[in-house]
Amino acid sequence: NISPHSLHCIQGDENLQSMLVGTVMRKIKSRTWKKQRYFKLQDDCMTIWYKSKKAGKAHSTFSVSDVEVVREGHQSEVLLSIADEFPANRCFTVVFRGRRGNLDLVAESAEEAQSWIKGIRKLIENLENMGEREKLDQWIGDWFKKADKNNDGRMNFKEVRDLLRMMNVDMNEHHAHRLFTMADKSQTGALEGDEFVLFYKMLTQREDILKIFHEYSSDGQKLSQSDLENFLTEEQLEGHDIQHRAQELIDRYEPSDTAKLLKAMTFDGFLMYLGSAEGSIFSPQCRDIFQDMSQPLCHYFISSSHNTYLMEDQLRGQSSVEGYIRALNRGCRCVEVDCWDGASGEPIVYHGHTFTSKILFKDVVNAVGKYAFKVSEYPVILSIENHCSVDQQRVMAQHLKHVLGDKLLKGMLDGRAPVGLPSPEELKGKILLKAKKIGGLEESFNGTMEESLTGEVSEEDEVAEIDEDNLHRESIRRIIKKSKQHLSKELSDCVVYCKSVAFRSFKHARIHSKFYEVASFTESKARKHLREAGAEFVHHNSRRLTRVYPTGFRTDSSNFNPQEMWNAGCQIVALNFQTAGEGMDLNDGLFSQNGRCGYVLKPGFMRDNDKRFDPDLPQKRDDYRPIVLSIQVISGQQLPKVNIKEDSIVDPLVRVEIHGVLMDQAKQETRYIENNGFNPLWNDTLRFTIHTPELALVRFVVEDFDKTSKNDFVGQFTLPLSCMQQGYRHIHLLSRDGTTISPSSLFVHVRITDLE
Repeated sequence: NISPHSLHCIQGDENLQSMLVGTVMRKIKSRTWKKQRYFKLQDDCMTIWYKSKKAGKAHSTFSVSDVEVVREGHQSEVLLSIADEFPANRCFTVVFRGRRGNLDLVAESAEEAQSWIKGIRKLIENLENMGEREKLDQWIGDWFKKADKNNDGRMNFKEVRDLLRMMNVDMNEHHAHRLFTMADKSQTGALEGDEFVLFYKMLTQREDILKIFHEYSSDGQKLSQSDLENFLTEEQLEGHDIQHRAQELIDRYEPSDTAKLLKAMTFDGFLMYLGSAEGSIFSPQCRDIFQDMSQPLCHYFISSSHNTYLMEDQLRGQSSVEGYIRALNRGCRCVEVDCWDGASGEPIVYHGHTFTSKILFKDVVNAVGKYAFKVSEYPVILSIENHCSVDQQRVMAQHLKHVLGDKLLKGMLDGRAPVGLPSPEELKGKILLKAKKIGGLEESFNGTMEESLTGEVSEEDEVAEIDEDNLHRESIRRIIKKSKQHLSKELSDCVVYCKSVAFRSFKHARIHSKFYEVASFTESKARKHLREAGAEFVHHNSRRLTRVYPTGFRTDSSNFNPQEMWNAGCQIVALNFQTAGEGMDLNDGLFSQNGRCGYVLKPGFMRDNDKRFDPDLPQKRDDYRPIVLSIQVISGQQLPKVNIKEDSIVDPLVRVEIHGVLMDQAKQETRYIENNGFNPLWNDTLRFTIHTPELALVRFVVEDFDKTSKNDFVGQFTLPLSCMQQGYRHIHLLSRDGTTISPSSLFVHVRITDLE
């Protein structure tokens, strides 16, 4: 029973046809774990099934929609470790979205490998080109197959009732039966494919949207072009060229050709529009690069990662090049490299003095070189924590120059005399080193650098960190104060615009500090400065870069709230990308705008040297204009099940959180709806006063209410207030990992007004 969608996919595609037959490949987990598995594409053209050759062993499956990309050849650590055993043309890696581990495979021949690589890529492309409607039909079909226990392509009422529970619907038996009978057109007491789709559509009838449709439709049947124009003007607050806009939406979303000819939109078209990207809460204009990219680096927030090499926690976690690839593919523009002396003269990267595994520095540089500019062409900063001897620093410099070639920024742009930081635009395609440096840019520019082979720098930034974690303070402080670190000139010369320095005070920095000097703070030090001199901190960051990283106490690699640091204008706020949760949601939310390029321009009042913005007193600003944000949370659609227990159904509530300056931090919740994760209706309105809208992020969180224990997380979506569209909007929810969980959504109405 191959669906029309699948038939259409397979026709004339030899790769997919051979995947349907299936093939034996080796699944590789390490140098020693290599086992044969039988892999096969299922008839739905969406699921790949595999099992071990031993009889009676369980099988596994994964959905093509969970696959982010397929890498050819030896492009994972596991496959690199067996490169001597299997040639690259037989190897490939399936990379999943979110934090799920890779699947490394070796085919029997190069042809078979190509067949699977091209086949999976084709399936991913098909998925991306599917319209919202097809995606929904596909999703319904998937559920139908899951529930059709005896595989006869039909479902009786009992099977349908069980399916509803699986889909998170607890519905009145009488109501469900009535819909079932209406959908059973063939009157056989069972629903077949199309009948089930009909049943599903009746079940998911969007009463909330129907009501709006009737409010604006002059004849109750359709929206004429002028009806739609009224809706767009009054509700969606779309101002310019409204006639053209209405026509565009009819052309794009109206499925009925008859209605199109009448220049009208049916209810189906209206649904499609509201479910589309243009009907979503995130403004399409903010999706592309829309900000001025020609300002100095210090005028941008920069997406930054901490302990990039770790995949788990920082005491025993796995160090892996994969950490760099994943961070860079998420738009991260500043990665951390913790370097130590390794055996046989090769520097290694790991979390010093812990049980984390170790990787080679040159492998990290290779990965960065390869993935730095895949998702963004703007510069990448390598934040080096250097614990190496002079000899191994020379090796580091060689690897950087040799592997990165022209991508490595080795000198000032066009040999200009150094006066200020260059812009992301000028540094496109460049990798910058942030590390300690002998002397400054001025000497190297004037050629007054003495040709010594090594220079000394004192280890002051280490003091700060150890002092922080309070280990028998005095003794350690004394030892380190005396120790000087020797730097190799070769490595020092690779540092151009980001020289790491110890921070003394804002006053000292104002008088002595150079534009290319970067100070690093632990989160607690940064908080202390924020409390004591917020406006000073913002002013400092209008002229130079600051990096903030989690304190050493966070051995579980948890994250602090980055918003506090952005409020002070800190640019390089380093988070553990490997750890899901609120911190990463906010980071993803802030950087989801501007083409996801990893750079977001700070608001004007934080870039201006003459203005003094105090994050604790936002009302003191010259152009202070507070707003009121009111969000009516109307309904939810197809929320995912949280609890694996067969009969448990979600009791959902929605919390809206505002993250911004201290005065704006706020949370409000709707009530919870009992036993309905399928189409809960709240119609609750939440109101917030926001004093600095330019810095505010809005986070929508759906939770499963629990009287006795902590609520379970269901889904979330975070976006900058400045990217929010007003009117009736859908919010397409994301999982804990920040990946889509379609078709789960919230339907809301948004209004932003000036505070009277």
